[in-house]
Amino acid sequence: MGGSDGPPGSGTEEIVSKLERNWQYAEQYPGETEALVRARRLSLELGIEPVSRSVSAQLSGVAVLSRAQAICEIGTGVGVSGLSLLRYADQATLTSIEVEAEHLREAKGIFASAGIAASRLRLVEGDALHVLPRLNLASYDLVLIDANPAQLLEYFEHALGIVRPGGCIVVPGAFSHGRVPDPAARDEATQSMRDLLSLVAESPAIAPMLSPAGDGVLTLVRLDD
Repeated sequence: MGGSDGPPGSGTEEIVSKLERNWQYAEQYPGETEALVRARRLSLELGIEPVSRSVSAQLSGVAVLSRAQAICEIGTGVGVSGLSLLRYADQATLTSIEVEAEHLREAKGIFASAGIAASRLRLVEGDALHVLPRLNLASYDLVLIDANPAQLLEYFEHALGIVRPGGCIVVPGAFSHGRVPDPAARDEATQSMRDLLSLVAESPAIAPMLSPAGDGVLTLVRLDD
């Protein structure tokens, strides 16, 4: 009758196994520049969790697809995401905000060693919640949010103001290390991500896309006014 000869649940386990192999293949697939490899290694040495290789590739692609000329990044780290955003966007400029002075110093060296002209960079030390209100409204093509997850909704509110209609907001770490899909996880950071996912899913002003790359990537397109 078309039934399975395997043990109960074997079909589900096979699907999960295939999805895991797919995920691993996607993570190993993208090549990276020497500067990205160096920045990723330095991030780990400093205890910073950089975006994964597949997420890095997605950031590079989104920057090109959106024809981004002005990019804003909340959370510089030591430059992994910034290098990814600028990798193929040769004419784009990057405004990157970082609260940790040591990380920003390292990022400056990483960008310089990658040959990115200082004229294309605006590296700002400070609390993003203090810096973002000073940025021009609707003036960025792409905004990346990769900072304190407990303040995610506040970052998003500011990002929605500074991104132009038709522009993108990208939020890596959308699964919060598997906690978002887990109903038992109730910590503040996980709940903030769930709140954002619910908010954008219901908004008529935003086109949301959720990808399983890395630890999950939420991409939001601000629709025309």
